[in-house]
Amino acid sequence: MSDYDRYASQRVGAGVARSGAGAVDQGLRAYMLGIYNYMTLGLGVTGVVSYGAFKLATQDVGGQLVLTDFGHAIYTSALRWVVIFAPLAVVFGLSAGRDRLSASAARLIFIAFAALMGLSMSTIFLVYTHGSIARVFFITAASFGALSLYGYTAKRDLSAMGSFLMMGVFGLIIASLVNLFLHSTGLQWAISVLGVGIFAGLTAYDTQSLKASYYAGGGYEVTEKRSIFGALTLYLDFINMFQFLLQLMGDRRN
Repeated sequence: MSDYDRYASQRVGAGVARSGAGAVDQGLRAYMLGIYNYMTLGLGVTGVVSYGAFKLATQDVGGQLVLTDFGHAIYTSALRWVVIFAPLAVVFGLSAGRDRLSASAARLIFIAFAALMGLSMSTIFLVYTHGSIARVFFITAASFGALSLYGYTAKRDLSAMGSFLMMGVFGLIIASLVNLFLHSTGLQWAISVLGVGIFAGLTAYDTQSLKASYYAGGGYEVTEKRSIFGALTLYLDFINMFQFLLQLMGDRRN
C-alpha cells in the first residue's frame, strides 16, 4: 500500500515502443496497480483519522455518548464549517496546481486531503452503528471492485456515459443544497439512490479513462503524478458511493 516507487524511471511510451505488447500489458498492470495502491492508502488514512477523531471527540458516560471539548470544537462550534469545507478546498487546490506540483508534493497533499476527509467523515460514527458502517464499507468495496473491473475490461467505449454522469453529479449537488432547506426525507432517499447509481457508473467510466491515460506516455515524474490524480478520482468515487449507500442501508444509533 505504501510502495510508492514502482515505475522506476522508465518512459511508458518508449517502453511500449521497444518491448511490444508484453511490455504494454506489464506496464499497464503496474500503472493501474499503482493507482489502486494510492487509493487504498488514501482510504486507510481516512478510516484511521475518522475513527481516531470520533474516539477523541466522544466519551461513554453511563452508556451514552457525550462530546468532549474536542468534539464540541469540531462538531458544534464554528470550526465545524472549516472541517466540512477544508477537504473541498484542498481537492480544488490540488486539481488547479497539478501541472506545477511535483509528484512528491502531490502525494503529500493527497494524504493530507484523505486525513481531512477522515476528520470530516468522523460524524458517521455518531449517527450510524459501527456494525452497519463496516457492513456498508465491505458492500461498497465489493461493488467498487466489480465495477472497476468492468471498466478495465470493457470493450465498449464509455466516454459518452461519462458526460451524462457528470451532469448527474451537478444535479446531485443542486438537489442536496435544496434539501438543506427542505429537510425532505423523500428527497434525501431519492438523492441517495441516484447518487449510488451515478458513482457506480463513474467508477467504471473513470477506470476505463485511467487505463487509456497510460498510453499518453511520460517519464517517472509524469507517470507518478498521473497515478496520484487517478487515485484521487477513484477515491472520490468510492467515498461518495459509500456515503450514499450508508444513507440507504446504515442502521442509525438509538
